[in-house]
Amino acid sequence: MNARHTALLDTLRSLVGAAHVRTPDTDDLTPYEQDWRKRARGRALAVVFPASTAEVAAVVRACVAAGVAVVPQGGNTGMVVGATPDDSGTQVVLRTTRMDAIRAIDTGNQTVTVEAGCVLQTLQDACAEAGFLFPLSLGSEGSCTIGGNLSTNAGGTQVVRYGNTRELCLGLEVVTPQGEVWSNLTGLRKDNTGYDLRHLLIGAEGTLGIITAATLKLSPLPNVQLTAFAAVYSLQSAVELLTLAHRQLHAGLTGFEVMGRFALSLVQKHFPQQRIPFIDTLDETAAPYFVVLENSDLESASHARERFEALLGQAIEEGCVLDAVVAENVAQAHALWHIRESIPLAQAQEGLNLKHDISLPISSIPEFVDEALPALQAACPGVRLVNYGHLGDGNLHFNVQAPVGSDAEAFLRDMEAPIAHVVYELVKARGGSISAEHGIGSLKREKLVEYKDPVMLSTMRAIKQALDPQGLMNPGKMV
Repeated sequence: MNARHTALLDTLRSLVGAAHVRTPDTDDLTPYEQDWRKRARGRALAVVFPASTAEVAAVVRACVAAGVAVVPQGGNTGMVVGATPDDSGTQVVLRTTRMDAIRAIDTGNQTVTVEAGCVLQTLQDACAEAGFLFPLSLGSEGSCTIGGNLSTNAGGTQVVRYGNTRELCLGLEVVTPQGEVWSNLTGLRKDNTGYDLRHLLIGAEGTLGIITAATLKLSPLPNVQLTAFAAVYSLQSAVELLTLAHRQLHAGLTGFEVMGRFALSLVQKHFPQQRIPFIDTLDETAAPYFVVLENSDLESASHARERFEALLGQAIEEGCVLDAVVAENVAQAHALWHIRESIPLAQAQEGLNLKHDISLPISSIPEFVDEALPALQAACPGVRLVNYGHLGDGNLHFNVQAPVGSDAEAFLRDMEAPIAHVVYELVKARGGSISAEHGIGSLKREKLVEYKDPVMLSTMRAIKQALDPQGLMNPGKMV
């Protein structure tokens, strides 16, 4: 460690307290240096835990003065190695988890102002206690943080009704790459006074500044939420059911997830205590796909159930649903959603895999899958497709498991690039995106060059250069 780094560490300890600066000579930094999927491991000069926006700004200014890069990190639950330091041992990881206050819930404005380190589930619970719904819902909601959700423009299971995190945000508080504080937490729904910097920072993955707080939209708590589990004849049938659900339920449709049979078979294999409807009574030819859908109603349980059952009855009559079950109570509803949420965990239990977080026009998804399956088998015979995701907003988690009995590490090493090429070329041909909700990070940075419009990419680089000319804000990520 050189004298400049030693001096910086002394400064950081004076700014946030010695107990809140962790270094590799005295602490195990593995939880902060390794990404959630264990795809990459870096080395940090230090991990710093500021407790306020003022402390974040002071830390950034000290790092800029020392010429040291800053890697913002929330819950470290990202999927694309976007909050991991490089292996130089010279970068400072800035962890926001001490900044977890819910500053205010404005019932009249139907907004909540919350700090970046607040865990998503904590925010959901606090808003529910106040009589409101904060609708962002993710599999990692028990550990991901609001700052990370905003920095990656997180999606989740209710985007079909409420939109991504971007649509839920009315204002931000941000520390710039120069260590200045920009605060706009007014909660205005209309403010037509120039460039909307809020949208520039959301989804920027910490490359343009560090989000320290946000003002977010709230919605009324529904009086009832009903969940159904349906077996469908094909992926095209699932799209037809979605169209029918939009027509019948309107804004009441708050969730629509599709799951391939192999994805559910992994849940059945690794979590046998879960009861999966229809998977043992309907064969693969009849029901290759299943759907979880949710209906939220502001009126009554009887009104919601009547509409829901009418929808499913019509879907069966029209030949897009083979069979369906509606949860009778909250516990059953949670059990049905838990099946869907267990797919990533079951896939991890099965072994290393390749993840593709893609989005497509919903109408083109069946054709894409029909073409991708034989193309993947041609590229790597025996691969197994774990196909599931948020059909309601056109987002598939189109994941590929190694062939049975193969060396999974060798599969990842040798087949990641050719399989990604097959998937992404087919996505590109249909006007889709190689990243629907996970972001770019460092894992997809080179792919962005291949699949992003060159004018858009050059504009992104120009923005990065203008706002962060020293390139010290989460370098090596996205651009």
